[in-house]
Amino acid sequence: MSPKRTRSARPAKRAKTNAKGPERRPRGAKAWDGRFREPTDPLVEIFTNSLESDLEMAEQDIRGSVAHVHGLERAGLLTAREAGRIVRGLGRVAREIRDGTFRPRPSDEDVHMAVERRLTELVGPVGGKVHTGRSRNDQVATDVRLWLRDQIDGAADDVAALQRSLVRRARADLGVVVPGYTHLQRAQPVLLSHHWLAYAEMLDRDGARLADARRRVNVMPLGSGALSGAGFKLNRRAIARELGFEDVSENSLDAVADRDFIVEFLAAASIVAMHLSRLCEEIVLWSSDEFGYLKLPDAFATGSSMMPQKKNPDVAELVRGKTGRVYGSLVSVLTTLKGLPLAYNRDLQEDKPPLFDAARTVRTSLAVLARMLPRLRVQKARMESAAGGFSLATELADYLVEKGLPFREGHAVVGRIVGFCVENGRELDSLGTAELKTFSPLFEASARRRLSVDSAIARRGLVGGTGRANVERRIEEFEARLEAGHRRPRPRRRR
Repeated sequence: MSPKRTRSARPAKRAKTNAKGPERRPRGAKAWDGRFREPTDPLVEIFTNSLESDLEMAEQDIRGSVAHVHGLERAGLLTAREAGRIVRGLGRVAREIRDGTFRPRPSDEDVHMAVERRLTELVGPVGGKVHTGRSRNDQVATDVRLWLRDQIDGAADDVAALQRSLVRRARADLGVVVPGYTHLQRAQPVLLSHHWLAYAEMLDRDGARLADARRRVNVMPLGSGALSGAGFKLNRRAIARELGFEDVSENSLDAVADRDFIVEFLAAASIVAMHLSRLCEEIVLWSSDEFGYLKLPDAFATGSSMMPQKKNPDVAELVRGKTGRVYGSLVSVLTTLKGLPLAYNRDLQEDKPPLFDAARTVRTSLAVLARMLPRLRVQKARMESAAGGFSLATELADYLVEKGLPFREGHAVVGRIVGFCVENGRELDSLGTAELKTFSPLFEASARRRLSVDSAIARRGLVGGTGRANVERRIEEFEARLEAGHRRPRPRRRR
C-alpha cells in the first residue's frame, strides 16, 4: 500500500519551458540577468547606478577592453576575425564618446556595461565575447588604475608648470628684499626670490610623492577575475605590456578588493593642496592694504556688488577653500575602505566620485596659480621699507658673538636695546656708536654697518640661506631641471 500523499509531499511544479529554456518575463538585458525573476525596483536602479561618475573612465575602459581582446585572441578564445571585429567596434564606441554622440541608458548601470551594450549593438552577439575571462571587478580596478595613471602624469606636468612660474618670479624679483616672518611677526629680511623658491621646493617634494605613488598605481589587476583569477590561460604580462603597466598583481583577492593606491594618491594630492593653500594665504595677506606687498591683476580678481572700491583675491581664496574638498576626498575613501572584508564589495563604487573630484580640483588649482603668478605686481618699495627696522636686531646679537660674548648674553643685550628704542620711538639704525656702547663696551663703529638689509642678506650665503649667490645657484638648478623635464619626450604607450 503506498503512503498517503500529503500537501507538503506533492512534487513541485515544473517550470514551463520552450525551445529557448525557462519561460520568463521580457526585460532589459543585464549582465546578471539569468539569476533573477523579479525586475529591479526603479529606485534601486537609480540608487545603484554609477554612470554619472564613471563615464569619466570610458576611454580607459575601451583601452583595457582592446588589450583584453588581444589577450583572448592569443589564448585561442577568439578568432582573428572575431577579435578584429570587436576591436573595430570598440574603436567606433570610442569615437562616439569623443564626439558626444554616445548615449548611455539608465539600464546600463555603469560605464562598463554601457560600452559593452553599445559594442554588441554595433557588432552583434560576438560583442558578448569581450567579457570572457574577466569580471567587472578586475575590469573596474584596471580602468581606475589606467585613469589615475593618466591623471598623475597630468598632475606632474601641472606641478612643474607652477614651479616654472615660481622660478621665473624668483629670477625677476632677485633684487627685492621682503620681511621674513615667524608667528606672522617680522623676523629677519630675506630675498623675495628665496621666498618664492620655498614653494618651488615644496612642489618638488609633491612631484616626487606623485611619482612614487605612480609606481604602485602602475600594476595591472586584469586577469584577477571576480576574486580567484581568470579561468583561462591568458598571458597577463603581454596584456600588461600593451597597456603600459610595469607589473601584474600577484594576488587576485587583493587586486580586486583594495584601493590603497587611491588613498596614496589622495594623500599626495592633499599635501599639494595644503601647499597651494599656504601660498594663497600669503597672496591674500600680501595683497591687502595692511601689507601692500602685491597688487592683483584684474583678470584674476573680482569686485564687490556693493562696494565700488573693492578688489577681492577670489582666486587665491577659492584655491585655499578647495583644500577642504581634497582633504574630504581622502577621508571619504579611507572611511569606505576601513571595514570591508575580502574581496570585492559594492561599497567600492564610492571610491571614484571623491577621487575624480580631488584630481580635478588639485589640477585646476595648480593651473590657475601657474597663470596668475606671473601677473602679480610686486610693490618693491613697500616690501623693502618693511624689511629693515627691528628685523635687523639679530645682526647686532651676531656682532657681539663675534666679539666673544656668548649668544645668550648678546641676545639679552640687544633685547634691552630694542626695548629702549620702542619706549623712545627710535629705530635701531638711529643709534650712534656711543649709544650702543652704553649697552655693551664690545660695540664699535663697525657695528653700525651691520644695520643694513644688504649686509644681513650677504651674511647668509651658506647653502640653503637667503644670500644672493646661493639663491641664484638654486634658481639656475631649477631652471635647468625644469627645462630638461619639459623637453624630455613622453614614453609611447605600448600597443
